[in-house]
Amino acid sequence: MADRGASALSLPEDWPAHPDPILALNRMGSFDWDLDAGLFHMDAQAFEVFDLRPEEYDGRPESLAVRVPPPESARLDAVIARAIKDGSENYGAYFRIRCRDGTLRWTHTQGYIRRDETGRPRRVVGIVRDATDELADGTARSLRAAQEEAFRQQTSVVQVISAALAHARSVQDVIDVLKDTHGVRHLGAASLVMGLVEAGRIRLVAEGPAGSFVPGTRVTRIDEPYPMSEVVRTLTPRFIESPEEFAAGYPILWPHITDLHITSAAYLPLIAQARPIGAMGLLYDDRRGFSTEERAVLVALGSSIAQSLMRAMLYEQEKDLAQGLQQAMLPRTIPSVRGADVAVRYRSAALGRDIGGDWYDLIPLPGGRVGAVIGDVQGHDTHAAAVMGQLRIVLRAYAAEGHTPATVMARASVFLHELDTDRFATCLYAEADLSTGVVQMVRAGHIDPLVRGSDGSCARIPVEGGLPLGLSAEFGRLEYPVATLELDPGHTLLLCTDGLVEQPGTDLDDGMRSLTALVADGPDEVRDLADRLIQRSEEQGGDDDVALLLLRRRAPEAARPAGRLQQHVAPGDPEALVQARHMIRAAVRAWGARDRADEIELAADELITNALLHTEGSAVVTLRSLVGRERRLRIEVEDASSALPRRRDAGEDGVSGRGLLLVDRLADAWGVEARGGGKAVWCEFRLP
Repeated sequence: MADRGASALSLPEDWPAHPDPILALNRMGSFDWDLDAGLFHMDAQAFEVFDLRPEEYDGRPESLAVRVPPPESARLDAVIARAIKDGSENYGAYFRIRCRDGTLRWTHTQGYIRRDETGRPRRVVGIVRDATDELADGTARSLRAAQEEAFRQQTSVVQVISAALAHARSVQDVIDVLKDTHGVRHLGAASLVMGLVEAGRIRLVAEGPAGSFVPGTRVTRIDEPYPMSEVVRTLTPRFIESPEEFAAGYPILWPHITDLHITSAAYLPLIAQARPIGAMGLLYDDRRGFSTEERAVLVALGSSIAQSLMRAMLYEQEKDLAQGLQQAMLPRTIPSVRGADVAVRYRSAALGRDIGGDWYDLIPLPGGRVGAVIGDVQGHDTHAAAVMGQLRIVLRAYAAEGHTPATVMARASVFLHELDTDRFATCLYAEADLSTGVVQMVRAGHIDPLVRGSDGSCARIPVEGGLPLGLSAEFGRLEYPVATLELDPGHTLLLCTDGLVEQPGTDLDDGMRSLTALVADGPDEVRDLADRLIQRSEEQGGDDDVALLLLRRRAPEAARPAGRLQQHVAPGDPEALVQARHMIRAAVRAWGARDRADEIELAADELITNALLHTEGSAVVTLRSLVGRERRLRIEVEDASSALPRRRDAGEDGVSGRGLLLVDRLADAWGVEARGGGKAVWCEFRLP
């Protein structure tokens, strides 16, 4: 316990040449600490107090650690450092030493700080004495026990808070832990503030209780006269022990917090990786001053909070990066499919920067068909994501070339095997003819799909499968059985990865039964159902990504062609190009599409130009007027190239690259269909 009322010592100026005999008579040892030389001289009685022999000591103060336990040494160092910094002339403190026989003994020290004419401390002279008898009576023992119990309680609070902070994965998590009932209020604080350092400023991220915010302090500079700014600049805690000290030290801030009745405060720098990342202030309304033990506890708390904040900030950055990379690998948009309602969802696992290999895709195919893909590459890292991106592209390419579902899967397996990677992938590919409702499915080690009926019933669809992609090629087993089902109007096909099914402590069959029941009880609209399933997945947690694709078949539209015009345009034939434009303009007028004439003509011109420029061949332009539940005008531009068009951002100064971007924005729908060795790029406009 620090003795703040210790009187100045009257040691001789030439100590230890002439030690005071009165000290020896009272069994007090004396010392002379040369701060410049770093030497700590002791007389014979001081050696007895420390239970040391002169030959066991080299004159260095750190060598006393053999007798002074680290916690006691830290408390004593804090008392001395505070006295030196505050300009005090003396200090006093009780501390314990560990004797040669292993027992602990209370010791008391008083020191006198001698400074030069500039005020710089040069020497510390003082006494040490055995204080065992002094603290042996019941009152002293009770006081000591109470102090030790209070210290243990405070240390326990730090341990509890640190344990809770270990699970924090965001800055808000850290703030929530501190505001929780197990947080800083157990340290007796009435209010807290916390700020993070950002670009030379401190941004306030937490303050409490409500109503304690000081206007103008949401963002402050580090050089401003605020306590948080000071501790960030100096990297030193600031303990304010009275309202008077607060008002004198921070006259700009104090008038704004007088209503909080603050009596003392502790501001702590939050230091991680040897740099300040923020600061925290604890404000008290029922106490003055801080003991050495309390200061040590608060400094330890600040260190724990700083480490947790750094982990949380790194985690948030890594998670944002992982999600950004993952989203870049997935389709940016899902094309609209005539005759179906589609919903896709993706949820990344809470695994920091780990990136999963789950993916989904929807592929428009010729003749009113559509391909639906769901897959999962083994592993959670950037390599898994890279493999996933390549697999998604080749599956789309093989499907667009017109191969059967079994061939698409077999070729994808060979591709993955030839990548020379140790990863395999599970996958399910379903090809649906929306006009007839016939769905052909192949499964490569993936979980079965579900089908939800229009009456709300839901069932798992067993699909005989083959080996996962990559493994089937390695073992020469590339045969994939094809399962066929009929998807009636109003029925929904559900494809998902195992992250939606598998839960800790349950097997796959139990997870599938639980998912089936959840889908049966879900809403009819596919987007609402997808949201419900992802929400349930987030509530359950889990360490795996989730990819989900829902396809609900609508009733057939019974559309019939009401008109058809076609024009062949050869490269380098301006007359043919003029005739195609004239045909488009005439068709627009004849079919009652004057309101959208400019949009239709511009989109058609972009498709024709794109075909002539990038395929070095001729183009066949076809216009159709379709009538069903709604009238549509369809433009098709067919060429002999199998290369798929790619929509890209042309940039601000680009002279090309805007064609498909314009078509995407002007038309109500657009896509690509394989046509033998070539393709057709089409777009549609709804007509009044």
